Amino acid sequence: MPRILLVEDDEIMRITIQDALERNHWTVDAVTNGKQALKKIKGCRYHLVISDIRMPELGGIELLANLTKTADLPDVIMMTAYGSVDDAITCLKSGAADYILKPFDMDDLIIRVNRIFEMQSIKARCASLEDCCQQNRQAIIGNSEAIARVHQRILQAGPTDSTVLITGESGTGKELAANALHLASLRADKPYIRINCAAIPEGLIEAELFGHEKGAYTGAHKKRLGRFEMADGGTLLLDEIGDMPMPLQSKLLRVLQEGEFERVGGSHTIAVNVRILCATAKNLQQEAQQRRFRQDLLYRISVIPLSMPALRQRREDIPLLVNHFIEEFSNKRGLLLSLSAEAMHLLASYDFPGNVRELKNIIERASVLAPGPVITQDDLPTDLGRQSKEKAPTKESMRLSSALAKTEKKCLLNALALTKGNRTKAADLLGISRKNLWEKMKLHNVKM
Repeated sequence: MPRILLVEDDEIMRITIQDALERNHWTVDAVTNGKQALKKIKGCRYHLVISDIRMPELGGIELLANLTKTADLPDVIMMTAYGSVDDAITCLKSGAADYILKPFDMDDLIIRVNRIFEMQSIKARCASLEDCCQQNRQAIIGNSEAIARVHQRILQAGPTDSTVLITGESGTGKELAANALHLASLRADKPYIRINCAAIPEGLIEAELFGHEKGAYTGAHKKRLGRFEMADGGTLLLDEIGDMPMPLQSKLLRVLQEGEFERVGGSHTIAVNVRILCATAKNLQQEAQQRRFRQDLLYRISVIPLSMPALRQRREDIPLLVNHFIEEFSNKRGLLLSLSAEAMHLLASYDFPGNVRELKNIIERASVLAPGPVITQDDLPTDLGRQSKEKAPTKESMRLSSALAKTEKKCLLNALALTKGNRTKAADLLGISRKNLWEKMKLHNVKM
């Protein structure tokens, strides 16, 4: 709820204005001079200050000059008599949002206050949308059948308010899917707020989600809004929700079910209207079975499941992604980069355990280190070539007996290395007799 600080030395005028503002359901604190106002502002965040220009102690002009030195400058409306219009204009040039001439109609003041609050809301939305545009409006690139299913699910689920659980390995584009869901929703012009549950210390994540009151804990010097309040009317992405602490999961469940919560250290219930998206690289069903994740919360957040495929499951999209990243880094470097056919073949045969994120990093590295505009296979990490050679299919490698023999020999060598060649200890480690170990060493030509 917007909070207003009224600064007026005339008692009748102060009471009249305060009553009119409070009838519009705004929280109003009233003081008699600029010195008192500065003390109030140090201990509380105000969305608007309404101040008279002429006061016995620290008038409105001096108050504004002090406020412009603060990091979080609230909007200011100056009240002035007709004779001090020049002072009011000076205040506007110094950063005041508006001024009003005394005597004035209370409805006129209410209109001006409403206009300022509307502008504040628009600015907040613009900041959120700008961040969304700059960082998150990347398309999910791919023509594979797996990506087509993802797009279809986004088209179906986007316009609803249903909670979506986005799963997939790290680097598969879960955040991109969440962004696409928000942009496909009816809340696309409302705030889109994200929080990574794994990146915030356990003791602070509750305050990050729900906010806190001043003095709620050591270091809480002022009231702070949480991500739920920031996202009111829009969308909130809970990334890596599988890492959320168990005690907080029950509080989250209540918010999802009832749409309300209290700030840390507060007793006032706050109602919000937020569409929830969740993302995780963990298997939450297994986490629930091992009692590391609440089963009832899992049911609540997985209304609509969305699985992001690993890059090795959609290899046909690798050339599209490579060309996209080549173009991106060409623009950044101011060069016309390209990829040789051999390098493309090498990338297409690699498994990418880090998925699309790993592919992007490889292309970025090559775009910097390649000696020329053409990225060749020599400019790519050596791991790619080694895996490609290891995976080259042959008749011998396809035989089960050959694969088992290689694995058995590797186990023998590892056990002997761990026990520093002690055959008795190596046999115990492998779970076989010493004689059996000797026979297998002879079979695989292992000498120690």
